Formats: sequence, C-alpha cells, structure tokens
Amino acid sequence: MDEDDLDPREAERVRRRDREARAAERELMRSGMGKVFKQIQDVQRKVADELPDERPRNPKRIRP
Repeated sequence: MDEDDLDPREAERVRRRDREARAAERELMRSGMGKVFKQIQDVQRKVADELPDERPRNPKRIRP
C-alpha cells in the first residue's frame, strides 16, 4: 500500500511522521553534536573503567 491509496488525512499523517523522523536524524548531525557524542563516550568509558576487574570463574576447569 503506498501513499496514493490512503485517505488524504492519513496520507498527511504519514508525511508528517516521516518529516519528523528525518528532522530527528538531522538534529544529530548538527554542528557541535560530535562533542556531545564524545562526552557521552567518555562518561561511559569512565564508568566501565571503574567496574571491578573480575573474570567470571569457569567451574568446569580442572585445577592440577
């Protein structure tokens, strides 16, 4: 079913939804958003580095 088969009100609703979705994608490409993305990654790295460095034990491993 394409847009031509829809009721005019429904077709407009679909166009508006698509336009809003494209706007959200473009928002992420704004200048300065790279810096925000880097800040998020830095915080995630810091949290990951603060986690305890414990490996899960392998209960099936036979120790000599």
